[in-house]
Amino acid sequence: MGRSYFVEEAVGQYLSDLITTSKPFVTGLLVGQCSQQRDYVLLAVRTPPKEEESRSNSGYHSSLTNIDEEWMTAHASQVSRMLPGGLLVLGVFAVAVPELAKEIQTTLRKLVFSVEKAIARKRLWNLSEDDVSDRVALHLCTATKKFTCRTYDVQDPKSTAKPADWKYQNGLSTSWVSLECTVNANIHIPLPTTSASHDLEKNTRNGLTRWAKQIEEAVFLINSQVKEEDADLLEGQKKAGRGNMPSAIQILDVRIVTQLSQKPNSRSTATVQVCSGSINLKGALKCNAYIHNNKPKVKDAVKALKRDIINTFSDRCEILFEDLLMNEAAGKKSSEREYHTLPCRVFAPIAGSNVLFCDYKFGDETAREIQERFLEMLDQAVQTEDLCTAEEMNMVEVSPAKEFRDDEVKQKQLTKEMLLLKLHQNIGVVIAVAVAISAAVFSFNYFSD
Repeated sequence: MGRSYFVEEAVGQYLSDLITTSKPFVTGLLVGQCSQQRDYVLLAVRTPPKEEESRSNSGYHSSLTNIDEEWMTAHASQVSRMLPGGLLVLGVFAVAVPELAKEIQTTLRKLVFSVEKAIARKRLWNLSEDDVSDRVALHLCTATKKFTCRTYDVQDPKSTAKPADWKYQNGLSTSWVSLECTVNANIHIPLPTTSASHDLEKNTRNGLTRWAKQIEEAVFLINSQVKEEDADLLEGQKKAGRGNMPSAIQILDVRIVTQLSQKPNSRSTATVQVCSGSINLKGALKCNAYIHNNKPKVKDAVKALKRDIINTFSDRCEILFEDLLMNEAAGKKSSEREYHTLPCRVFAPIAGSNVLFCDYKFGDETAREIQERFLEMLDQAVQTEDLCTAEEMNMVEVSPAKEFRDDEVKQKQLTKEMLLLKLHQNIGVVIAVAVAISAAVFSFNYFSD
């Protein structure tokens, strides 16, 4: 039996509007949430047109050969940035004329794997055993208005298509559980002297990877309580009966009580490292995650929030380096300490859903620019009054090499002292062993006499 997809009715209306355009071929992404029992689709987004396509045929493809796979995967990466915890790109869709029906499935399969590969490339967290690896490929015919829904296992390159159910539901996410958390981060990332041309982006990613592991191992409190992983997330709370479904999302407050942890009996691998500089990432992160209300488990909710924490910090740093690169500031060696402000998070509701999607805003950007990005990336018009900017202050501090010269001398001296200490310890061990052997020989001869 294949997977079941429960789809927000607004998604159905969106796809119907694309069908009535009578264009030969349209591609797009499906966004929602996976669970072991079923999947949920909250949003469908058509692939935005390139500038030259906008001038010609409004971005619609005239044939399958005109699909720009790189452009579509780049769009998927951008959309992935705008998703709160718990949501992901579930797959792709295509609206096509009947003449393309025979070759459409091959194209959709290729796009499913390409999109997943592009998104997974930027992840700093590891997949768990209970993560669902099936992704959906939806084909809609412009003539019959019928759809074909199939899934592929993206962890298996040889995966074949499996049939899946596609069911529309009104108010799909109106009563989902919302988890909110503010994380104070202070991450120190050394820049090794072996680092080529002061590669800030690469070293930042390496440092964030180590920090992400700490977040994954952290302990979380939900409404000031520690709960078992397999426990019911809403256990002990008043549940709505049939016909009495709450109209608003239930909000749970989550806090990190321990972030740094070391397993017992684990040995430290700390080493002395000579550095040419450092990067300090400081700030408060406003994090959001959503979980379906179909018997949610604590482990699923915490996993969604942890991944949102990791994703939002990683995305901010990536956006900053893209901005520096555009302004030709990335990679420059400076004799002075540099300070850069990370973009803050801006939330907005999407039509047909109570779930808040997000974008990132630098201090000099206007609300109009944020609205344009929502329209371009998610094909959704957002009102100015609906934009909610999180109160955050995030800073990247880059310390140059000259400030580490004294530290470098100290580290070299410390290394020498450690070597000398180790040498003295080894000499002491040798002497002790020699004395022990002499005593044993003397005792043997003495008692033999």
